[in-house]
Amino acid sequence: MNKIIEEAYDKAKEVLKTCVRPSGFYASGLPGGYEATWARDSMITSLGAGLLGKEFKEPIKKSLELLSRNQSLLGQIPNCVGSYNNDRKSDVTFNSIDSSLWYAIGFINYALNFADKDFYSHHRKNLSLAIIWLSYQDPDEVRLLAQQPTMDWQDAFPHKYGYTINSHALYYAVLKMVGKDRQAEHMKRVINGQTSKYMSLYDNKLGYYYPWAWKNHDGDREHEEWFDSLGNCLAIITGLATPTIAKNILKQIDQKKINRPYPLKAIWPVIKPGDKEWHSYFSKCDAREPYHYLNGGIWPFIGGFYVVALIKMKQFKKAEAELAKLAKANLQLIDYPKFPQYMYEISKSRHIPIDKLMAMRHKEFNECLDGRNGKPTGEPYQAWSAGSFVYACECLKQKKVIYFDY
Repeated sequence: MNKIIEEAYDKAKEVLKTCVRPSGFYASGLPGGYEATWARDSMITSLGAGLLGKEFKEPIKKSLELLSRNQSLLGQIPNCVGSYNNDRKSDVTFNSIDSSLWYAIGFINYALNFADKDFYSHHRKNLSLAIIWLSYQDPDEVRLLAQQPTMDWQDAFPHKYGYTINSHALYYAVLKMVGKDRQAEHMKRVINGQTSKYMSLYDNKLGYYYPWAWKNHDGDREHEEWFDSLGNCLAIITGLATPTIAKNILKQIDQKKINRPYPLKAIWPVIKPGDKEWHSYFSKCDAREPYHYLNGGIWPFIGGFYVVALIKMKQFKKAEAELAKLAKANLQLIDYPKFPQYMYEISKSRHIPIDKLMAMRHKEFNECLDGRNGKPTGEPYQAWSAGSFVYACECLKQKKVIYFDY
């Protein structure tokens, strides 16, 4: 691998170390960041961290144990455990479907990767309950997952509900991992439009999956057509997408330059006030500005999955080229034109001089980047940005998609 990839790989391991806490992985490793354990963040982080020998075995295990202890009576895995949300009454928050999906994937990968039979034996009931809870998210009794709006990692933007490609790509992986091949293959045929086309998500004309779709009203179906980068990439990686669909998806990414200036924009095209996809509450969230945050901003953790999708399709030279661009993106240092007000509160409560705090946060591996110029925004030292980068590097080294080869 070239020099910049190696440099970013070493830095990613350093970032991972800063995100380790006694309870498991925090979503980011610096004061004032996301100082709590999110199910999806910690499990995505573990994809890469789990391939670095036994160095991160304990924080992966601790994250899983923390999530297991706080599982709901019905089997739902928490979205987040920790006191990050000061406006919430509880330190344990739910209301997300992908938390249970990522937990199941992370659980199985950990148990197999580290051959931890004691962990599996002690927590297998938690895994079973999470999968049962998922199976009940099926109001139409069609063996698909239906979700409420803002119920996954895109928790404020865009507005999607019903059947989503992100959740079904993950669900396909879970079903394959637990040996439910028949159900997985049935779901694959439905989502890809080979049967029960009224419920499918793949659109031949678009060349990619709808981000979401729901009921069909005499030919007028509830759905939207923006490109969901994470969902489409995961569909390739997990095997939900057929080889033909996978090639079409990657073609769309190139044609629409969704991987420029760095991989990968969260959605495309951006959504603006006046567009049919716009909702009034968008103006209150961080994605209200086009090319910022979830609204066409670049998310390096998705970039890692994009590289792995290229590896899945054996496009190794392109994967290495895109990985080098991702390395460059991740190694950028964030600059704050105006230090956020809450950082002054952190400075006061933690007794850290503001100048020192600013210097501490002048770091790499940021949460997201501006979709036009690629400059860092969001939180630095982000665990899943580092974890997915390591995961992509390891997949490229082995020239295969690790974990999802079933």
